[in-house]
Amino acid sequence: MARVIVTGGAGFIGSHLCDRLIADGHDVLCLDNFYTGRKVNIAHHLGNSAFELVRHDVIEPILLEGDLVYHLACPASPVHYQFNPVKTIKTNVMGTINMLGLCKRIKAKFLLASTSEVYGDPLEHPQSESYWGNVNPIGPRSCYDEGKRVAETLVESYRNENGVDTTIVRIFNTYGPRMLFDDGRVVSNFIIQALKGQDITIYGDGSQTRSFCYIDDLVDGLISAMDKEGFHGPVNLGNPTEMTIKSLAELVIELTGSRSKLVYRKLPEDDPARRRPDINLAKKELGWQPGVELKDGLMKTINDFEERLKQEG
Repeated sequence: MARVIVTGGAGFIGSHLCDRLIADGHDVLCLDNFYTGRKVNIAHHLGNSAFELVRHDVIEPILLEGDLVYHLACPASPVHYQFNPVKTIKTNVMGTINMLGLCKRIKAKFLLASTSEVYGDPLEHPQSESYWGNVNPIGPRSCYDEGKRVAETLVESYRNENGVDTTIVRIFNTYGPRMLFDDGRVVSNFIIQALKGQDITIYGDGSQTRSFCYIDDLVDGLISAMDKEGFHGPVNLGNPTEMTIKSLAELVIELTGSRSKLVYRKLPEDDPARRRPDINLAKKELGWQPGVELKDGLMKTINDFEERLKQEG
């Protein structure tokens, strides 16, 4: 049993990670400033002696004790990270410095939740960990893209200079229950619009591709990366099954039984044309690959969205 600190632990991914860690018998300390995290995501743990919740913004230092640190704190959807770009950069840079400094002091192992956005609008396809990326450093997405690239640099520097035990995972598009309705991500957008019978908005012509990984698979990958001794990454975690955005919209309409129609809008600046992970390293080093089929994962997500919409009236 370990004492595990999860930053951003009340968020979409973080709360599912907390669930799994507690189920595995660990003590979990969840840090969150509740910008995009929600108390409802972790409310079922509040009476559990194995769980502790601390409202805290990681851009401020904090003194804690623990064995493992999963550093997930940062808004991860364009709607939220572009709302306050300076704060997003501070979270990625100062927040990562603070948590790495904590790990250096208490000799805890550190995992950085990085992102496929470090590849930008990739000129290499699929994207392997050796690809350096094609990122616009002054574009509207740069506060997040470049913020995560700097965070990776910090992790490597603390490992090489200070001997902090670290690993880096690059998370590709992930979906599942507890996604925010208004996060601007394509899966949540399409499901909400379909359930409400609204037009489904596609940016661009819908030919751009993404690869969608179900949350349970991702959590398996995060834990595998943390548990692998001597493995430092970076490693891609995502589902290599690629599909067009238009195909996803049509699938969501089919699964919800919606009468929504597709409408097209201008593609945002620097939106990647293609995104698919090469997961050979994860297979080799972690023995990990996703197992949940897209239809199955989408149905679980749709059911969760329907239930929450009913609760909200």
